[in-house]
Amino acid sequence: MELCLFIILTISLFITFFFFFFTKNKKKLPPGPLLVPILGSLLWLRRSPADIVSILRYLHSQYGHIFTVHIGSHPFIFIFDRSLAHKVLIEHGSVFSDRPLPPPAIRFLSMNQQTVTSSPYGPLWRLLRRNLISEILNPSRVKLFAHSREWVLHLLLSKLHLQSSSGRAVVTAMDSLRFAMFSLLVLMCFGEKLDEDAIKDIEFAQRELLLYAGKLNVFSIAPIITKRLFRHRFTTAFEMIRRQKELYTPLLTARKEHKKTHINPAVDDPHGGRFICSYLDSLLDIKLPDENCRALTDDELMVLCSEFINAGTDTTATALEWIMANVVKYPDVQAKMREEIERVAGDRSEGIKEEELQKMPYLKAVVMEGLRRHPPGHLVLPHSVSEEIVVDGYVIPKNATINFGVAAMGWDEKVWEKPMEFRPERFLDEGVDVTGSREIKMMPFGVGRRICPGLGLSLLHLEYFVANLVREFEWREAEGEEIDLAEKPEFTVVMKNSMRARIIPRHSAAARA
Repeated sequence: MELCLFIILTISLFITFFFFFFTKNKKKLPPGPLLVPILGSLLWLRRSPADIVSILRYLHSQYGHIFTVHIGSHPFIFIFDRSLAHKVLIEHGSVFSDRPLPPPAIRFLSMNQQTVTSSPYGPLWRLLRRNLISEILNPSRVKLFAHSREWVLHLLLSKLHLQSSSGRAVVTAMDSLRFAMFSLLVLMCFGEKLDEDAIKDIEFAQRELLLYAGKLNVFSIAPIITKRLFRHRFTTAFEMIRRQKELYTPLLTARKEHKKTHINPAVDDPHGGRFICSYLDSLLDIKLPDENCRALTDDELMVLCSEFINAGTDTTATALEWIMANVVKYPDVQAKMREEIERVAGDRSEGIKEEELQKMPYLKAVVMEGLRRHPPGHLVLPHSVSEEIVVDGYVIPKNATINFGVAAMGWDEKVWEKPMEFRPERFLDEGVDVTGSREIKMMPFGVGRRICPGLGLSLLHLEYFVANLVREFEWREAEGEEIDLAEKPEFTVVMKNSMRARIIPRHSAAARA
């Protein structure tokens, strides 16, 4: 073991000497710490997500609003300033809209960058993104799923009522929130109302692979060596993909057969449990012009469907939990929301209608404050630079990887008064352009050409479910407990200790108080 460490250290020192004294780029990169190429890379890969977030915050405090971290010889540049982010993502958007090329060893996760989020900036990305926006995320198509949202809301409320009826009426809501969002996205993706067991099987397979994918980052460094040292991780990942494929294949096959017999894609059949409008339908119509107009393969369909479901589930469920945690922690916020709900919808027994959400400015302010104070991701998906460019006096080299401090921008004291406080009223006086096209004050959905295409759908889901959760229940802290707003990075930045709350059905709140 000592001999191995000595050899690695010797090689690392030699490469460091060669890199910094013979091949060092004389152009001025953003400042940052000096890392030994191989050793530094291994140290980064051994870090947990929580460690990395803490390290980046520290580097921000030490080096300012733009800094560089070298992993190996590759520069990773982080921007924590909103004005600089606007310059990069809006004014020079075409240069900063590419994606980094993943290591060859793990490209199978995205079918060699064949998804909307991973594909390089070019014709394939435009085709896939245009299909997503113009089809399933088109406002007219979104409206077709209003009954689906009512169905999922009923499932969610039923689960919470069942939990609240036992013992002290204390619930841990995250599992129910995630399952509800997953059920809705599965329906939108495949056009099928699956039973609860089938949905849980898919959810388990999806989440298992999603959380395991981080362990494959080790193959980014010296893949010839790491593929031998950690070959069991490959075996495990491929076994997870195999199980996922077993669950997806019948859905893909059934949808292909269903599509052959239904011509009108805008009609739904909720009573039969099958919806003719689905994301998969639009994918089945795609022809790849650069590949002799071939259709997407089943494996490509699977990763695109998986991407759609994951993107709409975890981020929304995480944001929902953070928002509801603050609703519980601050009763005055809940009281104002309840007053607005009663003013708009009265005290009727049925749920809030989607058209009524537009009459609830305080609800919208609560959702926006939740996204500002607790963005589901503290960084965006990494960008890549297509050509060398000078930004803020620093050279950003071609192919450098760029990322942005989403949380830091939402907590900027120059923009937000007392930014760590939860104050929805700050959004009532003037609106905030969450797309960042004019000015970036917060960017929970990203900004620019790679902005999240599901922004509108996500806001609708957050407003709809938050409004109905507050209408249905009174939310209180569990007896003897306080809401803990500590964070823990996973696929998204979740609550370190899941929210536990006492919920009381509104129709009997007075009797149970």
